[in-house]
Amino acid sequence: MDARLVLVAAPILLAASWAVFHIGRAAVGQLQLMLKRARA
Repeated sequence: MDARLVLVAAPILLAASWAVFHIGRAAVGQLQLMLKRARA
Protein backbone atom coordinates (compact mmCIF):
# COMPACT_ATOMS: atom_id res chain seq x y z
CA MET A 1 0.00 0.00 0.00
CA ASP A 2 1.26 3.46 -0.87
CA ALA A 3 2.23 5.56 2.17
CA ARG A 4 0.61 8.66 0.65
CA LEU A 5 -2.74 6.88 0.57
CA VAL A 6 -2.42 6.10 4.30
CA LEU A 7 -1.45 9.71 5.05
CA VAL A 8 -4.54 10.98 3.25
CA ALA A 9 -6.99 8.34 4.48
CA ALA A 10 -5.93 8.24 8.16
CA PRO A 11 -7.23 11.70 9.20
CA ILE A 12 -10.45 11.19 7.24
CA LEU A 13 -11.08 7.81 8.87
CA LEU A 14 -10.18 9.24 12.28
CA ALA A 15 -12.65 12.11 11.88
CA ALA A 16 -15.38 9.79 10.59
CA SER A 17 -14.94 7.33 13.45
CA TRP A 18 -14.95 10.18 16.00
CA ALA A 19 -18.20 11.54 14.53
CA VAL A 20 -19.85 8.11 14.44
CA PHE A 21 -18.84 7.48 18.05
CA HIS A 22 -20.29 10.75 19.33
CA ILE A 23 -23.42 10.66 17.18
CA GLY A 24 -23.94 7.03 18.19
CA ARG A 25 -23.68 7.91 21.89
CA ALA A 26 -26.22 10.70 21.47
CA ALA A 27 -28.54 8.40 19.52
CA VAL A 28 -28.37 5.71 22.21
CA GLY A 29 -29.13 8.31 24.87
CA GLN A 30 -32.13 9.57 22.93
CA LEU A 31 -33.37 6.01 22.40
CA GLN A 32 -33.08 5.20 26.09
CA LEU A 33 -34.94 8.40 26.99
CA MET A 34 -37.70 7.58 24.48
CA LEU A 35 -38.06 4.03 25.85
CA LYS A 36 -38.14 5.33 29.43
CA ARG A 37 -40.90 7.81 28.55
CA ALA A 38 -42.88 5.14 26.66
CA ARG A 39 -42.89 2.86 29.73
CA ALA A 40 -43.90 5.60 32.17
